[in-house]
Amino acid sequence: MTNYMNTSLSARERAELLLKEMTLDEKIAQLTGVFAVRGREEEMSAFFKNGIGQISTLGFRMCESIEEAAAWQRQLQTLVMESSRLHIPAVFHMEGVNGALLQDTTAFPSGVNRGAGFDPELEQEIGEIVSRQEAAFGFTQILAPVLDISRDSRFGRQSEAYGEDPTLAAALGAAYTRGIQKTETAGRQPESAAKHFLGFHRGAAGIHGADVEIGEGLLREVYAKPFQAAISEAGLRGVMPCYCSINGLPVHASRKILTGLLREEMGFDGVTVSDYSGAENTYNVQGTSESLAEAGYRCLKAGLDVELPMPAAFAAMKELFEKGEAEEDVLNTAVLRVLEAKFRMGLFENPYALEGTELESTIHHSHDDQVSFRAAQQSIVLLKNKGVLPLTGKEKTIAVIGPAANNARYYFGGYTHLSMVEAMYAAMNSMAGTGGGGDSSKAEMERVPGTNVQADETEEFNQVLRKLEPGCRNLLQVLRDELPETRILYAPGYHKAGADESLFPEALELVKQADVVILTLGGKNGSGSIATMAEGVDGTDINLPACQDAFIREAAKYGKSMIGVHFDGRPVSSDMADEKLDALIEAFTPAKFGAEAVVNVLLGKYNPSGKLPLSVARNAGQIPIYYNHPNGSGWHQGPSIGFSDYVDCSHKPRWCFGHGLSYTGFAYSDLMIGKKEVSPLEELTVSMKLKNTGSIAGTEIVQLYLRDVHATMTRPCKELQGFARVELQPGEEKAVSFTVAPSQMAFVDEDGKWKIEKGEIEVQLGSSSEDIRLRGSYFVTNDAWLEGRDRAFYAKVEIK
Repeated sequence: MTNYMNTSLSARERAELLLKEMTLDEKIAQLTGVFAVRGREEEMSAFFKNGIGQISTLGFRMCESIEEAAAWQRQLQTLVMESSRLHIPAVFHMEGVNGALLQDTTAFPSGVNRGAGFDPELEQEIGEIVSRQEAAFGFTQILAPVLDISRDSRFGRQSEAYGEDPTLAAALGAAYTRGIQKTETAGRQPESAAKHFLGFHRGAAGIHGADVEIGEGLLREVYAKPFQAAISEAGLRGVMPCYCSINGLPVHASRKILTGLLREEMGFDGVTVSDYSGAENTYNVQGTSESLAEAGYRCLKAGLDVELPMPAAFAAMKELFEKGEAEEDVLNTAVLRVLEAKFRMGLFENPYALEGTELESTIHHSHDDQVSFRAAQQSIVLLKNKGVLPLTGKEKTIAVIGPAANNARYYFGGYTHLSMVEAMYAAMNSMAGTGGGGDSSKAEMERVPGTNVQADETEEFNQVLRKLEPGCRNLLQVLRDELPETRILYAPGYHKAGADESLFPEALELVKQADVVILTLGGKNGSGSIATMAEGVDGTDINLPACQDAFIREAAKYGKSMIGVHFDGRPVSSDMADEKLDALIEAFTPAKFGAEAVVNVLLGKYNPSGKLPLSVARNAGQIPIYYNHPNGSGWHQGPSIGFSDYVDCSHKPRWCFGHGLSYTGFAYSDLMIGKKEVSPLEELTVSMKLKNTGSIAGTEIVQLYLRDVHATMTRPCKELQGFARVELQPGEEKAVSFTVAPSQMAFVDEDGKWKIEKGEIEVQLGSSSEDIRLRGSYFVTNDAWLEGRDRAFYAKVEIK
């Protein structure tokens, strides 16, 4: 047995021993990946002669069974190990933000849905399920969580992130990472690769991968915070940089960000993997090197360890090492990280996917679907209710209008298995780094009238749902099942995009007949040319499609109670919906159990508890809009500076961060702050009582905001620093206690150091960022400085 196969040694020691036996070609091979393509295994094997670092498993989405996927993994891993001298197994990486992109695995609601649930414990459960299911297939690097901060609804990937707030994203992202990395399956220990480091959703003009201009304080305090929490609290082992340039330098090639910030300041010691084609893009797209070889070495030297999905820039840099123009120590550092990760993951002892009954029993646990359903149910946000909800169940006739009512594909967001398979049938692919993109106006496809969006209400696309999620029901089916005595009418009414009104007459006839009208609203979040928002599918209009606003206006003329249910990757924003609808529900993209979750809220079987994880702009002209803007900005502009609103619009958002209604009421009382004065390294408690004042059970999400009243730097007008999901029976009261550390309010000072500053901190407790019920304050007695990675990221909570 070779020394590096000695399992009594640490992963680091084994990696160091193996590194000594490797040639230059073998080392570079460990820093590259290969995209798996079914039927082209012989061509792939040409890349394996020196070994390979990773296999991209996106192609596994087309496998028709778990057995087929597992067998293909075993075939490819065998090919990798038998084709090379040292028989080093490959890491198989797979997406994970909404579950595995594999047949018969569990699909979860989008990140923005789970942000609306404010539930870290549930998020950890989701991570555990994703980890177990993917490890059963031999996949040990999971490209999740998405820790981006999203403040721009033009951006097509808004649904992937947890929302706009760094504290919420920190709590949920650290929980998901723990779930992934604590779960050992079949001797394998998967690792998370969090993405997209850093500031990705801040791209200029809301365009995917565009340039980002951002200050150091904002970058480190807000955009890096969720990554820091995942590193400090959950031991995050992987990071994927974003496509953007930040302040003029591509992140993939930025030593300042990938080494100075990520490794030296934040303490990350894992593996960095490129976003697909990100390394070569620094040369081919961003034009920052004189050659592809130079671009590859520049990325490597910056701190990038692995190039995905195919060898390009890293393969080209071989010549620089052969000529003595590159330092082999730089190469060895990256290879050592990759090898150490493979030993940590258990790949040398357990390189192959499970099979037979063991595969089946490992992937399918009875509670998996229950967790997905719970995530969907908790994510439903009741934005507006003029007393029409919940329905009585005695309505004689209900008209249900809108394409999403009769098509459950609308409930699956981008990076779900269903959306990725749909994209295979789309006329154009929009997924970055996989040969996608282009001019959709020139594509040969049937379009939604008056748009560049591909029509997809066809059998070709609908069979994808039946094949991938055969038990998934749409809203219309669930309503009819739940209300068998009610006459439920349906018409599509309008399209997912555009201004065409040709479908109005049929639907308006049904509106005339109905007691209540339910309108499903929104576009199509997904992938490729069938989507109205997706990766690479951005938009300047963040409001409802013109045809949907026009239908609301026409339907309102009949005086019927109208309820809107919005499905999409960005939040609903519509003047017409605000003016004419009697109730409005935000469902985002809740996945397989979305229809059941929505109908439970409509019928009062579930009391909604979701809260908006982002501020909703009235139109694109307000972007970026977010609750924790700096003092003197947004709707806290100084009165001596200018008018309190735009000339044509309010400064305030349509719906504020943290907003969400319930069918019951909650009373906040008895605020107690444990100390009036606290030293910077002490803790204090902030407690209150919460009572359900209504006649039905409900869950309130208590939100703790802190405000640095006066500071040496311009600070946010308030910051979410803790939250608690509190379940209460009618008349029940519970005590909620937060343990607050002054370091939660630490910021980057004028000298670039993390400072806990002396001064007054205002305490706010409420039901949303604008609905504050209790206020108090405490005083930090003196200044102190600390490492940013050692600060607290959110308050601990106890409910009694």
